[in-house]
Amino acid sequence: MANRYEVLAEEMVTPLAEGLGLSIYDVEYVKEGKEHYLRVYIDKPGGVDINDCEALSRLFSDKLDETDPIPEAYIMEVSSPGLGRTLKKDRHFEKSLGEETEIKLYEAVDGEKIFTGVLKAFDKDTITLETENGERNFERKAVALARLTIDF
Repeated sequence: MANRYEVLAEEMVTPLAEGLGLSIYDVEYVKEGKEHYLRVYIDKPGGVDINDCEALSRLFSDKLDETDPIPEAYIMEVSSPGLGRTLKKDRHFEKSLGEETEIKLYEAVDGEKIFTGVLKAFDKDTITLETENGERNFERKAVALARLTIDF
């Protein structure tokens, strides 16, 4: 059900975001404790600020109130995906090619569960990183988390 709500919400919010010069990075519908959250992550060249989040939040809230597509109570949030953004969808990987990326696996490979390197390639089945020990391929189904690393 959550996936259906995410798709529906993304279809609803995308034209609103585009009208504000924003793009939708991701939409997630999750349950945390007793609460459900509908989260919309937005982006734009140069990054987003609180005013962008507030503007889209107001528009989207009104649209959700009109259509009431999710029957249970939930909290809607609009924010930036952040610097260490999670890579879930092909469009995330495409935009992040050449970037320093961290991969966390469900199960250890060669005694390691976390690998860091430059994202070189991806397809529907694999993710390729150029690590300090050479090129490594990971099955996407074995990856628990992929995200950009943050260098300070």
